[in-house]
Amino acid sequence: MGSISWLMWGVVVCLACIVAALSVKVCLLRKAAVELREGIGRILETETNTLLTISSHDGEMKRLAAVLNVELRKLRGQRQRYGQGDLKLKEAVANISHDIRTPLTALCGYLDLTKQQLAQMPVQEDTETLRRYLGIMENRTEVLTQLTEELFRYTVVMYEISDVIYEEVILNHLLEESISIYYGALKENKITPVINMPEKLVKSKLNKYFLPRIIGNIIGNAIKYSDGDLHITLSERGEMIFSNHASGLDEVQAEKLFDRFYTVHTGRKSTGLGLSIAKQLTEQMGGAIDAGYRDGILSISLFFQ
Repeated sequence: MGSISWLMWGVVVCLACIVAALSVKVCLLRKAAVELREGIGRILETETNTLLTISSHDGEMKRLAAVLNVELRKLRGQRQRYGQGDLKLKEAVANISHDIRTPLTALCGYLDLTKQQLAQMPVQEDTETLRRYLGIMENRTEVLTQLTEELFRYTVVMYEISDVIYEEVILNHLLEESISIYYGALKENKITPVINMPEKLVKSKLNKYFLPRIIGNIIGNAIKYSDGDLHITLSERGEMIFSNHASGLDEVQAEKLFDRFYTVHTGRKSTGLGLSIAKQLTEQMGGAIDAGYRDGILSISLFFQ
């Protein structure tokens, strides 16, 4: 009986050891599974170049980690190729939009000047034909302008801060170019801009496509709301101030000009997106844009660090 009792105790001890070993094995496998799960989540969220590692020495778990690392490398390569292609697409859309919009703005301005000249000519059959042609051109130009606007808005939505390409630009030159583009529209609305710029070239590291767009939208806002004047000042530190009399606005409306889709009833053909886009682009480049209204004068300041 005694020998049987010792035998039973031996069996129980062996079983207990086996259960304990299996429990440890299961715990180690669970730990390895948790490490794999957390590692995959971390790699996918942070897009890090690190690979999966586990503390387990189990052969199958190591092989599983190796297979997952192979797939992660493939995924990383695909993500990089997609990112490069996506960035190139965004840049292409931005470039095309800018390149189309610049001559369109000039074309619209000179179309308006041509209409003014025709209005001063005696009414004849040939001038009537010209007026009809001009009307068709104006209509098609306006449609194309709206399409370009939609294209640029789409680009703005797609762009992220990390996608913006910066390079050194001369603010004096960009400001002069933007004013010349809007010359026809300014003259049509009987606005003669008064420009004050330093002789020193003011340089800043910005996106060369975004900044003309910002300046253009601010000038476009002045065309909508100005009583006939526009003062533009560029300081040596790079701050731009656009100010004009705007009797159709008040302080409350001036504060809302940067709100998306906000329009004032006096604005001509306003979509309420111009200054909203200007604000978004300015902030993407780390700058600040602000509007103030005092004594009937609207002032918009633009500054980049």
